[in-house]
Amino acid sequence: MNTKLIAIVPAAGVGQRAAAPLPKQYQPIHGQPMLRHAVRALLADARVAQVRVIVADHDVLAGQAVSGLPRVVCRPHGGASRADTVAGGLRDALDQGAVTRDDWVLVHDAARPGLPPDALQALVDACLQQNCGGLLALPVADTVKRGQSAGAKGGVSQVLATLERDGLWLAQTPQMFRVGQLLEAFENARNQGRAITDESSAMELAGHQPLLVRGSPANLKVTWPEDFAMVAHWLPVHPANPASGKIS
Repeated sequence: MNTKLIAIVPAAGVGQRAAAPLPKQYQPIHGQPMLRHAVRALLADARVAQVRVIVADHDVLAGQAVSGLPRVVCRPHGGASRADTVAGGLRDALDQGAVTRDDWVLVHDAARPGLPPDALQALVDACLQQNCGGLLALPVADTVKRGQSAGAKGGVSQVLATLERDGLWLAQTPQMFRVGQLLEAFENARNQGRAITDESSAMELAGHQPLLVRGSPANLKVTWPEDFAMVAHWLPVHPANPASGKIS
């Protein structure tokens, strides 16, 4: 590689929908914080020079959660939204000389602890070989309905339409882009007053066409309380050690 590859893990949120006593990234799975599993998954590819965990400025748990892991730093640049947190993390990495604008960054959810090594490798390989940003995603297999309200009470809504699923994908992370291009895309979206839910949508708004690289069902995002048990099924059990990251 002629350019550097780092990873950013935005971890400044509280995960209210997960209904957990701690912010969900610190909830234990197999005895270790979910954040630790997500960071360890990124470290599985030796091409990732550094993982930068971006947290709120009052966060006192992140450092403990990733204690003992190599190539990891925690930085207090969390913002009001995911986009603000990632953008703050990118600016901080540039200011510290950790990357240049031409380098690559992987952005990965702290709530996706089950990222398989082969999926990560496939994404990095595809982006580097085609010199184009991209993301992991899964083709939609189920029939898709548009409901009356995405926030329906009690999980009940009414069907407004059935959507054609051909060509539809469910976005996952990591999402991989050039540092400078991604930062410019965030700034462009902010100037347009557009809400950004993932990095790819910012890049699309800026006129880019990211690659879709097939992900894995194991790369589940923990959103609801029942998701913890589901993701635990996919995760390997790592032996305890003095730097296990256990939060007491």
